[in-house]
Amino acid sequence: MHNVTNRFSIIKRAAAAGCALALAIGLAACGSDKPSEATSDTSKYPQISGVKATGSLGKKPRISFHTPMKVTNDSYAILQKGNGKALKEGDGVCIQDVSINAKDGSELMSTWEKNTPDCSLILDKSNLKPMYYDILKDQRVNSTVAFGVNDGNKENTSYIMALTIVGQQPKYEKATGAKVKGVPSDLPKVTLNGKGAPSIDFNGYKPTDKLVSQSLIEGEGKKVAENDTIEAHYTGWVVDKDGKPSEFDSSWDRGKSTHFSLEQVVEGWKQGLAGHTVGSQVLLVIPPELGYKDKAQAKIPANSTLYFVVDILYDYGPVQMN
Repeated sequence: MHNVTNRFSIIKRAAAAGCALALAIGLAACGSDKPSEATSDTSKYPQISGVKATGSLGKKPRISFHTPMKVTNDSYAILQKGNGKALKEGDGVCIQDVSINAKDGSELMSTWEKNTPDCSLILDKSNLKPMYYDILKDQRVNSTVAFGVNDGNKENTSYIMALTIVGQQPKYEKATGAKVKGVPSDLPKVTLNGKGAPSIDFNGYKPTDKLVSQSLIEGEGKKVAENDTIEAHYTGWVVDKDGKPSEFDSSWDRGKSTHFSLEQVVEGWKQGLAGHTVGSQVLLVIPPELGYKDKAQAKIPANSTLYFVVDILYDYGPVQMN
C-alpha cells in the first residue's frame, strides 16, 4: 500500500512509465489574472472519461469513477477549473496529490491530511514532457487535473493521480526585493556587480562566537523553514593570511544556482537562513562551531569563520531532491 511518505517515489515511477512530472520544490502569486494563451492543441492527448471531482476548489477533492477502470498512460482530465491566479512560464507550482486505485477506487496515498504540498514543479518547457507542460500551463491556482498512470510494477498498479494546484511562487535569478536600511555599519560591506554577484570587504570586522544573519535585501516570497530545500546563489569567503577575503566557493562563478536541504548543510546555514524570505539576500558570518569546527576543508583552514552572501531564489518546501 502506498502512503504519503513515499509519494515522490510514486511520481518518479510515474515518470519512468511516461508521466514526466518532475515533482522532486502557494505563495507570492505573481502570475497575471488572465490565463496564458493556449499555444498547443491539448485535444491531441488522450483524455480520461468518467472521472469526476467534487468539493470546494482548493480543498481535497472527492474523486469518483466506475471501477474497475482501464488507465492509459499519458491520459488526462481537467476535473476542476481553478479560480486563482493563472500560472506563467517559470513559476514554481505547489501541488497537493491524491492517488486513487483504478481497480477498486481505494485511496493509495494523499498529501492533504498532513498538508504537505510539493512545490518542486517548475513550469518550464525544457523540464517537462510536452503533454504535461501543455496541460498545466493554462491552469489556474485551485485547479484539479487528473493523470492516468500505469506503474509497470509486479502488481501492475494503475491509478488516477489527481493533482490540485494550491499555490504558485516565482523562481528568481537573483535577490529581488527592498534594500534593507540600517544595516550595522561595522559589518562587512557587500558590493554587487551588474549580474548580482557579490564581492566583500571585511571592513575591519572582528568576528565573535555568535552567528550573524543579516538581511541585505528583503524579499517578499515564502518564509524559509529549517527543514526546507532551497534554490540559492551564494559566494563564500574565509580570511587569508593577510586578513583579506579569500573566496573558496561561488555558484556565481559556476554560472548556475544550486539547491540543497537546510538539513544537509552546516548548522550556520540552517540557523542563518531559516526565517528569511524568498527573494532575500543574506549576509552570514558563521563561527567555527556552527561551520566546520576543527575540520579543515578544501580551501578552508580548520577553525575558520565563514563569510557568505546568499541569494534565496526559491523554496521547494520540505523535500529531498536529487
